[in-house]
Amino acid sequence: MNRISFRFSLLILISTALGACASGPPMGATPVDPRTAQRHLTASALTSREPSANTEQLLRRLGLYDLFGSKPEQTLTELHGALAPEDSSRLFALAELSYLHGAATGDQSHLLAAAVYAWAYLFPDEPERRPEPFDPRLRLAATIYNRGLAGGLASGNGLDVQLDGRTVALPFGTIEISRATPAFLWSGYELGGFRSATDVRIHGLRNRYRRAGIGAPLAARLAPFDNAVGVPPGAGRIPPGLELPVTALLRIDAARATLASGRMRGVLEVHSQDDVQRLDIAGRSVPLEFETTSTLALMLQESDAWAFEREGFLSGTFRSAALTGSREDGLLFFRPWRRGRIPVVLVHGTASSPVRWAELVNELDNDPQISKRFQIWIFMYNTGNPVALSGALLREALIGAVAEVDPAGHDPALQRMVVIGHSQGGLLTKLTAIDPGTRLWDEVSEVPLEELDVSAETRTLFRRALFVKPLPFVKRLIFISTPHRGSFLNSVRLAGFQPSRWLSGLVKLPVNLIAAGADLLGGADGLAFDRIPTSIDNMTPGNPFLEALAATPIVPGVAAHSIIPVRGNGPPEEGNDGVVEYRSAHIDAVESELVIRSSHSVQGTAEAIEEVRRILLEHAAASSQGKN
Repeated sequence: MNRISFRFSLLILISTALGACASGPPMGATPVDPRTAQRHLTASALTSREPSANTEQLLRRLGLYDLFGSKPEQTLTELHGALAPEDSSRLFALAELSYLHGAATGDQSHLLAAAVYAWAYLFPDEPERRPEPFDPRLRLAATIYNRGLAGGLASGNGLDVQLDGRTVALPFGTIEISRATPAFLWSGYELGGFRSATDVRIHGLRNRYRRAGIGAPLAARLAPFDNAVGVPPGAGRIPPGLELPVTALLRIDAARATLASGRMRGVLEVHSQDDVQRLDIAGRSVPLEFETTSTLALMLQESDAWAFEREGFLSGTFRSAALTGSREDGLLFFRPWRRGRIPVVLVHGTASSPVRWAELVNELDNDPQISKRFQIWIFMYNTGNPVALSGALLREALIGAVAEVDPAGHDPALQRMVVIGHSQGGLLTKLTAIDPGTRLWDEVSEVPLEELDVSAETRTLFRRALFVKPLPFVKRLIFISTPHRGSFLNSVRLAGFQPSRWLSGLVKLPVNLIAAGADLLGGADGLAFDRIPTSIDNMTPGNPFLEALAATPIVPGVAAHSIIPVRGNGPPEEGNDGVVEYRSAHIDAVESELVIRSSHSVQGTAEAIEEVRRILLEHAAASSQGKN
């Protein structure tokens, strides 16, 4: 090469190098905003269509990254074929890639394989091979196991999960699944109708609560169990339509050791959060995962209670077997009775039902401070019936439940009951803690009951309803939107027409009550009514029964609180909630009164729930000190 050619070549080489430098170095780092960086660091098969950074690293190291994109099953086969029991990184990658492929194709064998790999990664036989607690792969693997198990055993629409013993094919072999028990039982009921509680969107409830851990969180339906041995007291008060948050766990025997052979065995377990919240797995105490709010939402989606709101108001005898089963007194439990937990009884209002307490139940049941000290009971009643009759049914149901679950009286928590009533339910609530003597009867009749020429059945019915005695185990009341002096809407007249009177006429009272009313009207003079009143009549300002109830004080030893909604920003004393005026809801003899700027149905608002929470914690503290 002559000198000119050499210089020309050197010039081109230098120019090329300078051009490369001008466009920046071939390797380096470019600043990005923190959100972008975090999304890249935490991306995984659970949140995107790409695996996590850890799995991508392994694929690139083994030269399999491009192959997985084009031939995922071949990649999985190669990864599995070279798997060694001590290779935790490969196990995690197999779990994540199996889940990614199974989710993309709907292949359940790969989803179940993802759960198998994840279990092997999480629970090695040798303690030194356990994932570090701060390794991000640990939580990812737990979620892959949970979702892979539910998806691998899914059927039908994808939400239903079949927890039967059977042999299931895997991409690399089979797994023989057996059940830990012939039937999965809870409080005298057999669990069935399992549905995934994870892949649902919640609406109508502010917060979604879940307890993170291991296991596929499911909603389980209850079915009556023929063998009644070991059924806890009060199990018959659990509504048949209840759905329960449970966790399905597949314990896989010697997972790492048997992966190579492809012949695996696992045992299916089902646990409720009432029974156990942690399990010992491979020498470690591990929390179980539960989806509490989504299970509640799934139940509410299909509940018969929505129909009860209208029919239960218009018909005094309408019942729903799906809600109450064989319990005619209307008092229901959401969980088995637990010794040492104070009952909180929720009493709904007019043309309403227990589902209107869902927001409050969701918040309180997921508050560890509340749930470990209290148990929630629900009272369901026909809201068009006379207030006095519904109050009698509430009192009798509570007396019956206490005797049923604790006949010997050994549980002091049952003697510290809290009753919470919304709207008309507040009037029923007050009827648990007053001693009016003959006042309620005297307001409606000038003649003593015993002197009337009526049948024994009629006399007994009116004695139950109007001769009230306080329940000794009720120690605290909470009134929410309660019309102690009636609802102003019931007095409204439009061109001489009174809508509330017309509405009251639509209510069909129970036949026995109609007969008793006819008997009473035919055997007495000087009655304050010409027909048996409905709840609408009882909540009309000036009603004799209502005035007598308002004038009767709560007995000493029972604490009371008021939560009063008022619309607008004006003085509360001049306001109302659209149904009840402040001056009707206000009573002097309460320990606290909270005014909330809201409409009548305030029981699901954050302010009302926080006030109930505060009162319950105060009650728990007082009970611990023996003050209640």
